[in-house]
Amino acid sequence: MGRQRKLIWHLYPSYLLITLISLGAVTWYASRSIKNFYLEQTAQDLRARVLLVDQQIKGHLNPLDEKGIDLLCKKIGVRGSTRITITLPSGKVVGDSEEAPVRMDNHSDRPEIIQALKRGQGISSRYSRTLEKNMMYVALPVGKGHQITAVVRVAIPVDAIDRTIDNIQQKIVIGGLFIAALAALLSLLISRRITLPITQIKSWAESVAGGEFRARPPVSGPEEIEALSVALNKMASKLQGQLNGIIRQRNEMEAVLSSMAEGVIALDMEERVISMNHAAGEMLACNPSEAKGRSIQEVVRNTILYDFVTRALSATGPLEKDIVISTGDVRFFNAQATNLQDASGTPIGALIVLNDFTRLRRLENIRRDFVANASHEIKTPITAIKGSVETLRDGAMNSDDADRFLDILDRHVNRLMAIIEDLLSLSRIEQQNEKQEIDVIEGDVRQVLQSAVQLCDVAAAAKGIAVEISCPENIFAKMDVSLLEKAVVNLLDNAIKYSPDGSVIQVKAVQEENETTITVRDQGCGIEKKHLPRVFERFYRVDKARSRQLGGTGLGLAIVKHIVQVHAGKVSVESTLGKGSTFTIHLPLA
Repeated sequence: MGRQRKLIWHLYPSYLLITLISLGAVTWYASRSIKNFYLEQTAQDLRARVLLVDQQIKGHLNPLDEKGIDLLCKKIGVRGSTRITITLPSGKVVGDSEEAPVRMDNHSDRPEIIQALKRGQGISSRYSRTLEKNMMYVALPVGKGHQITAVVRVAIPVDAIDRTIDNIQQKIVIGGLFIAALAALLSLLISRRITLPITQIKSWAESVAGGEFRARPPVSGPEEIEALSVALNKMASKLQGQLNGIIRQRNEMEAVLSSMAEGVIALDMEERVISMNHAAGEMLACNPSEAKGRSIQEVVRNTILYDFVTRALSATGPLEKDIVISTGDVRFFNAQATNLQDASGTPIGALIVLNDFTRLRRLENIRRDFVANASHEIKTPITAIKGSVETLRDGAMNSDDADRFLDILDRHVNRLMAIIEDLLSLSRIEQQNEKQEIDVIEGDVRQVLQSAVQLCDVAAAAKGIAVEISCPENIFAKMDVSLLEKAVVNLLDNAIKYSPDGSVIQVKAVQEENETTITVRDQGCGIEKKHLPRVFERFYRVDKARSRQLGGTGLGLAIVKHIVQVHAGKVSVESTLGKGSTFTIHLPLA
């Protein structure tokens, strides 16, 4: 489609064309009327001359005096500047004011002669070959009663009339052009006056379409244009209200979706993502803004999820399914789907809601492992105690082995007491933390480290292990001194147990920009990477046989974790198999 013209170029040429056509018609009509007027006046003048000649020529017709008639014609014609021609009804010329009759043709075929003989008067304008001029002829019959004896014809040149009419036409054309120019200017002004308010309304409507709801400009013009402006202003006001409502609802919906813990994904019928909230982006390890408009297959490479989406788009009711997705870590989701429909009930896509129950699954696994590990940890000493008791009852009390069985009973009872004491410690820490009964005060970290090292000196000396402390003075942190000391003692106890004889354990405290860190680094056997995420779980053992042999309860690192959490901090571990481990306590600044 070609470029559309502006309204002014529709109106202005129309006005100009109408003006030019009107002026042309008036000019043509005026010229024709003036010419006809002049010709009519000339014809009347010629008729008067014919009547004068008629009275003078009658005396030479009966009897016919051709010579006298010819002399009379030449005499009158010279005085009246008029060509006079007398013909008989047969068309023979018997007198002419300009030529000798004998040299002239028969005039029976002349239009004015024919009309005069038939109608009593003949008028004709044409070019005269004799005079080589445009002439106007008027002929009247002469006779008595109904008998025509001759035809008198008078003629004058009409070139002067044509020149006069041409002059008048030129003046009319010049005046018409001036009027046309004035009319063109007025048409332009009128056209602009009509199109200007429409242009203002157009600019205002474009600003409204661009989202800028500024006030309607004052528009002055015809009643219809003002009414259009008012109607558009009402429409814009209503549109602004509806748009504000839509934006408010959208913002509310986005706020709800953003704050939801569940992942929400809207898909169209072509499996393309319409929208996705931040929770879904985190669950699927993708950027919601980049996922919009892309196929779900491009966003997540998971066959189970894709099959679920395919079923959801073709299903007529809600669907539910547990899905496992691996995006670095294995995560468990409960997916629920329902149809999306438009106002007419036609399916336009599907809504997928993902509930992440990975933590619940992990907690369930931890609970299950805890029950199994706790049962196993307690069952071992109970089994040993029961066996020793039964042996003693069977007669070993009086044997030399009685003391050995009593040592077994004492060792395993102490082990049970240690397990129970650690469990009670964990329980007390959790309860105090929940009830906010633990008071933390600002304390010297160096003193805590020195006290913890002193408590472990005996165990370290037994293996020839040196414990080095690196802690600048004036490092303070908000702490429960006894709890933090217990956490450091547990870390040192583990480091001593799993370090080779004669090795070095480094205890270091550093105050950084946002936190204070306490690091315990050993040169022991190290921990495999797969065990690192779970070493702080209760009763979790990397090497179960060796741990029990070394007398551990499996709760030491769990106690450390809970103590650090009470202090609003965190504990981390780095380890390389065969090269040792580094445990770090992170405490927020005082």
